[in-house]
Amino acid sequence: MGLLEGKVALITGGNSGIGLATAKEFHDNGAQVVISGRNLKTLEEVANQLGADVVAVQADISKLRDIDRLMARTRETFGKLDILFVNAGIFKGAPLEMIDETAFDEMIDTNFKGAYFTVQKALSILNSPASIIFNGSVNAMTGIADSSLYTAGKGAIHALARALAAELIGRGIRVNTITIGPTATNLLTRSDSSKAILDAQDIARVSRSPVKRLGRPEEIAKVALFLASEDSSFVVGSEIAADGGWLLNTM
Repeated sequence: MGLLEGKVALITGGNSGIGLATAKEFHDNGAQVVISGRNLKTLEEVANQLGADVVAVQADISKLRDIDRLMARTRETFGKLDILFVNAGIFKGAPLEMIDETAFDEMIDTNFKGAYFTVQKALSILNSPASIIFNGSVNAMTGIADSSLYTAGKGAIHALARALAAELIGRGIRVNTITIGPTATNLLTRSDSSKAILDAQDIARVSRSPVKRLGRPEEIAKVALFLASEDSSFVVGSEIAADGGWLLNTM
C-alpha cells in the first residue's frame, strides 16, 4: 500500500517540472490527484499519462475566479482534500531598473497572491488532518542578481508559511515549506528573460552548488511525498532544504 492511499492531493502547476514529478509521485503512492495549470493541452496530456484518479483543471491562480473553479471541481470530483501543494509560479529575471508595473503585478499576482488565496479557498474542503506544502526557494535566503521580484515573492511565501503553520495547526492542518535549490525545469526558459540573463543564471546556479549540478524534479517530489504523508506528522512550520547544499555558501 502506498503512503498516500485514500488521500486526495491538489497540485497547482502540476503539468510540468516539479509539479508534474510530484503528481506522479503522489499518484504512484495511491493518491487521487488534481492538477492545475494554465496550459490545457499539457494538462490533458499529463492526466492521460497518469491514468485513473487524476483530474486536470485549467486555472490561472493569479485569478481568484479560477481558484474558485478549481476548488469547486475538486469538491465535486472527490468531496475532500487531504494534501495541497502550492507549487505554481513564474520567473522573470531582469535588473531592477528594467522592471515595470506590468511585470511586478504579473509576478506578485502569481507567486504570492495566487498562493495566498489558493490556501484560503482550499480551507473549506481540507480535511483534519491535512498537509499544506509550499514551494519555497533558496532565493528567499540569499541575494541573487537580476531576480529581485522572484526573490521578494519567495520571501513572502516563506513568511506566509510560518504564519499559517501557527494559525492552522489547531485545525489539524500542517504547513511546511520546501526550500528548493536550482532545479532542472523549464521555469527559467519560459520566463521571457534575455538569453544573457538565463545563461548567467545557469552558470551561477551550477558553479555555486556543492554538488555541481542542478537538482532533478523527482528529487524534490520525494521531499514533497514525505511532507504529504503521515511520516512527517510531527513536522510543522519547517523549511526543509532540497538544494544540493546550495545554502551552505550563505553560512
